[in-house]
Amino acid sequence: MRLSSPAFRDGGDIPRVFSCEGENISPAIEWSEIPIGTGSLVFIVHDPDASRPGGFYHWLLYNIPPDCPGIPSSAPTTEIVQNLGMQGRNSEGNSGYTGPCPPQSQHRYFFRLYAMQRELALEPGADYPHLAEAMEGHILATAELMGCYAKSEKKAA
Repeated sequence: MRLSSPAFRDGGDIPRVFSCEGENISPAIEWSEIPIGTGSLVFIVHDPDASRPGGFYHWLLYNIPPDCPGIPSSAPTTEIVQNLGMQGRNSEGNSGYTGPCPPQSQHRYFFRLYAMQRELALEPGADYPHLAEAMEGHILATAELMGCYAKSEKKAA
């Protein structure tokens, strides 16, 4: 599988518009080469550098149709997104995307796509522990894209 974004390159900086200092909208995400036999897709954005145990989950999307080519920029924050799937609760407890907002220094943000054998037996609004449990033993393939973000110095001070 391949995962990319027209907004930033792998290992590059995530533009400010997608952060708490900008418009806090989601970047467009594109994927390809989904394995034959995929029943659904799961998409997770995780900041492992956050100070809370386990890091910070910025976005959880699941039961994405396997023929879906990606996520448009400014994706809705509703629990169910037509033609896209279900959204879980991020680490703030909200549905949908929340952008990078590290309190200090640069953080890494891992955008991961998982090809699943089947749809997951979850209702909309699942948190990460429930999503991870439902995924266990059903992952066919994964792809990863990593972006970085640090607050501007004048706002971080």
